[in-house]
Amino acid sequence: MPTRKARRPDRTDMGRGGAQKDREAGSERKCIATGEVQPKTGLIRFVVGPDGVIVPDLAEKLPGRGMWVAATREAVAKATNKRLFARAARQSLEALMLKRVTDLISLARKAGRAMAGYEKVKGALLAEEAQVLIQASDGSERGKTKLRAPDGENTFIGCLTSQELGLSFGRDHVIHAALAAGGLTKRVVEDAARLSGLRGMNGENAPERT
Repeated sequence: MPTRKARRPDRTDMGRGGAQKDREAGSERKCIATGEVQPKTGLIRFVVGPDGVIVPDLAEKLPGRGMWVAATREAVAKATNKRLFARAARQSLEALMLKRVTDLISLARKAGRAMAGYEKVKGALLAEEAQVLIQASDGSERGKTKLRAPDGENTFIGCLTSQELGLSFGRDHVIHAALAAGGLTKRVVEDAARLSGLRGMNGENAPERT
């Protein structure tokens, strides 16, 4: 009696399985030029090198957040001509800097050097215990003018949204916060200044008291 051969999966079956496997493995990426999401096999990964130059990562092993472009002449030309590489690199750097700032504020909070909430911040400012005032960029201007940053340079941070600032304190939103002298405060101020620059907020000053 002839043996029955196992049915070989047709291309349709392989396509479904392959696509599902790709999605499960997270092997799909979005092209910064076309905006299309597709398997990595049809894309080229680029990263920002140590010298700030965009370089192709053909082996997909270089450190850093990758920028993916479809492996076509048109897509690469579009990414280059429209400076999409520079935009993606800036956004990646901004995200890394944001995480660094919020993480540093969180560490300062755990060390007892950062506080949040209008009344706590107001009390720390009046007692001259706060060295730096932090206020959310999307907070009410009227509410923010009720507090004034300490005299001196680099005593105000205003480049974080209320949601971003909330991350540092384990809350959904924070409008007012402050840092005491010492500890990580100097590093927070320095990195917040860099984040302000990346966000085009270099000229932002503490709100004036009305």
